[in-house]
Amino acid sequence: MELLLVLIGLLVLVAGTVVGVAALAVVKTKRAVVKAAPQARRAVEDVGIKARSLTRGGVQGQVSALRAEVRGALAASRRVLEAGSADDPQLVDAMALLGRLEGHASVLDGELRLLEREPEPGRVEARFAVAKERGERIVHLASSLRWAAQDRLHRFADEDLLRLGEECEAEAGALRHWAPVEDATAKRLPG
Repeated sequence: MELLLVLIGLLVLVAGTVVGVAALAVVKTKRAVVKAAPQARRAVEDVGIKARSLTRGGVQGQVSALRAEVRGALAASRRVLEAGSADDPQLVDAMALLGRLEGHASVLDGELRLLEREPEPGRVEARFAVAKERGERIVHLASSLRWAAQDRLHRFADEDLLRLGEECEAEAGALRHWAPVEDATAKRLPG
């Protein structure tokens, strides 16, 4: 009878562990989905915009192309700045500027999204001229931040490589000048 109670207790313990692990897996999976969903949604939207820019003609296609260009410039700049910001505090400041620029781009994207759905081509053309100028300014500013960050990262890498080269040359020179082992030990021993 006691053996049966022990077996039932072990069975309950194993079942509880399985349920706990399953619940933990569900929670972690849910968190991962919630975290990845905006990125997936953004990727799908980017593909849709790119497809519309290639398949639509006229000003409607230009609107989609501008949306794709602005999004691409901002994403590329964010990747470069995030990659270097861990090592360079200046790039953290640039990230803040990029965040402000992304705010302006978001407003522009909303306007362009409305223009993509506008049925009257004349109205789209009239509004697109102003939006295009703003979009080109945003692309230029984002690209300027990206190019400056890349130049900064390359400069620091080049300087580090130059210092490393000097250290290697100094070590190579030191390795080439050696004294025989007996002479070196004799100089160390008190005379």
